[in-house]
Amino acid sequence: MANMAAEKVEMAVLKGEEAACAGLQLAILDPHVAPERIEAWKRQTPIFDRAYLFDRSGKLLYPAQVSEAEATTLAALRGEIAPGFWDRGGRRHVRLEEQVALVSVIQGSPLGRLLAILVRSEQGLRRDIIEKTLVGLEGQSVVAVLDGSDRVIYAARPLERSQHVLTVAFGEALPSWRLALYAPAGVSPRDAVRRQTVLFTAVLILLLGVIALGLGASYRLVRRESEMARLKSDFVANVSHDLKTPVALIRMFGETLEMNRVPNEATRREYYGVIARESERLTRRIDNVLDFSRIEGGRQRYEIARGHLEPVVHEAIEAFRYPLAQQGFKVHVEVEPDLPEVALDTEAIKQALANLVDNAMKYSDARRHIGVTARRVGGEVKIEISDEGIGIAAREHARIFEKFYRIGRSETQGRRGSGVGLALVKHIVEAHGGRVTVDSRPGEGSRFTIHLPVPAVP
Repeated sequence: MANMAAEKVEMAVLKGEEAACAGLQLAILDPHVAPERIEAWKRQTPIFDRAYLFDRSGKLLYPAQVSEAEATTLAALRGEIAPGFWDRGGRRHVRLEEQVALVSVIQGSPLGRLLAILVRSEQGLRRDIIEKTLVGLEGQSVVAVLDGSDRVIYAARPLERSQHVLTVAFGEALPSWRLALYAPAGVSPRDAVRRQTVLFTAVLILLLGVIALGLGASYRLVRRESEMARLKSDFVANVSHDLKTPVALIRMFGETLEMNRVPNEATRREYYGVIARESERLTRRIDNVLDFSRIEGGRQRYEIARGHLEPVVHEAIEAFRYPLAQQGFKVHVEVEPDLPEVALDTEAIKQALANLVDNAMKYSDARRHIGVTARRVGGEVKIEISDEGIGIAAREHARIFEKFYRIGRSETQGRRGSGVGLALVKHIVEAHGGRVTVDSRPGEGSRFTIHLPVPAVP
């Protein structure tokens, strides 16, 4: 701050001197140096209080006369001016008694080159240069200008009880003057540095925290995207397997029938039944994928109207009659009589129930029992699908309804699935204004409950 202030003051002084020399050059264009024009120039240039003009022969052109002491001093000063300075021109600062004088060669006069010796006015320099330059630069600190004997030339505020901080020297324009910086009482430079250090440290810590949060968020995003890419890849593989199995069975039984290798009519009808059931299973898989695609694209629509749940539940279970019997499942269905009508899309609710029954079959081990109940509880109808299978850990209850998510335990690795069934169930139920919950513990089976609201009686 001190160096900047000193450089600014010196530049202002040099600029003021340059303007003053230009004005003096205009004032002496008359072949006879007119004292009144130089006096007018002095009034317009308050940074100089005395001016002397000499021609090259040493004749004093202005003022008309000087004191004997001044003449001696000026003669000594002129003796120091080399001929080359006259020819080269320019300006230089010299000491004249206790003041600084500007020595300049003025060109363009009808009398030829003239030597101007301009003595500064301390008052004019302080008022027109220093005060105007230093205003607004101080802040909490106090800036003072001192002369060669440490006398205060300028200070914006009193220096009593102020603590001296540092001093810097001006350049050649103010050879003996210096600029001093003071700290007011109660404002220690050490405290100021300490405050700045604390502030910068806090900002640095905050910046590092923001960077750490950004890196953490980027890492989580990249990890999430990588996991999603893996889940999508597994989804494609699982869907392909789910579609391949019923297609293979349909083809096998179809080819057997085509080649007439069926021993009797009862077996033939059994084969036709297998083909029909596997076709239904294939249709369910394809419907799941198509419905999920429509949900992702925001194009899924449901035709919701008042209807009874009892036939919907029985039809959904009947579609699994053959695979349930073939795999040795015991199914207990209990539907409360006189269930109230609910607002539902029949096919969508059947699809949701089919997904839950399919999962119950898929994740059951030795205990092959599935329970299906429907009853009214308060202002809603609850449909429960329970099994006695491998169960689900509590930490995964929320995630199993996410798209593509599949439980990553060793018991589930051999069980194929698309990973969209439960996500589809959740979307269907929520579209009906309801909700789906799960109650499950590892090794104790699972119970999924669909809650559908009972509309108010009009």
